[in-house]
Amino acid sequence: MEPECRQTQCGAALALAIAVALLVLLLPGAFSLPRFRLPVADQDLQVFRSEADLVVLPVSVTDHKGNFVSGLTKDDFQVYENGHPQTISLFDHSDVPVTVGLVVDSSGSMRPNREEVVKAAKDFLTSSNPQDQIFVVNFNEMVSFGLPPSVPFTSNVAQLEAAVLQAPSAGLTALYDATALGLKHLSLGTNVRKALVIISDGGDNASHEKFQQVLASAQHGNAIIYTVGIISSEEADVNPHVLRKLARATGGQAYFPQSADQLPAICQQIARDLREQYTVAYVPSDKLHDGTYRAIRVAVRAPGKGSLFARTRAGYFAPSGRSLLNSPTILDTPIGDGHH
Repeated sequence: MEPECRQTQCGAALALAIAVALLVLLLPGAFSLPRFRLPVADQDLQVFRSEADLVVLPVSVTDHKGNFVSGLTKDDFQVYENGHPQTISLFDHSDVPVTVGLVVDSSGSMRPNREEVVKAAKDFLTSSNPQDQIFVVNFNEMVSFGLPPSVPFTSNVAQLEAAVLQAPSAGLTALYDATALGLKHLSLGTNVRKALVIISDGGDNASHEKFQQVLASAQHGNAIIYTVGIISSEEADVNPHVLRKLARATGGQAYFPQSADQLPAICQQIARDLREQYTVAYVPSDKLHDGTYRAIRVAVRAPGKGSLFARTRAGYFAPSGRSLLNSPTILDTPIGDGHH
């Protein structure tokens, strides 16, 4: 089921409210989920370093009603690469820390609903693992980090809220440049799971980067991209297709709220998605370093669970260098054996 609402007249206040709500849901507070600790090093861990040939996939599993499904085991999953079944090497379902970048459109076209965006972003900050790493990218025709240069990441609510609020709503739109900067900064994070949350109307009239370049960077990386489209019928320079494509290619979701009333549910959905994901990893049977795109599909079947739907990234580009994989990711952080 496509989680998209009808296009409506929204703008900067709505975008900023979403931004702050997303931040609030990522930090400890009102929206809490069960916490799991990673096993310690002497409890049957497998640790893969950068030379390991390992594809790591975050997988969200829902039932026919769209509810997240927990309690699945490795045997319930089957991974296919270019149609060929793969052997799952690692499996985990823990609330592991996440590195998250919040990319907020502060261009002139987003000005009307700034207050609602602030409220929504506050809602997002209330559900994090204490080790989550969060940063903010603000953009109009200029792209900048919301946090001070000496603070690459933080989980401080007041600091993150200030980072979102500081950007004025004016100017043109450099969405592609902002997304490229967010993806690059994610690579500095030390957490296995990485995500971007983009709040924008999808339009771009000021970037140096091209969309295909940004999409390729996303496909080479391991970040999940969630997009919240603030689409106004009065603005000509909007592009919801861009927002959908970035989300679908990386295993994320695209949301298009009809009104500010829908923002809390959207923010909670994104936060739960990050918290509830399964981690599935495999060593590809195709060892060729040919730089080709490898399509990925994950199927889930569990007795008594009914129809289940798995969502993950659409695929990755195999490298053409010495190491088999530099995408979607090389796991250098231990994860458990799935017994949680």
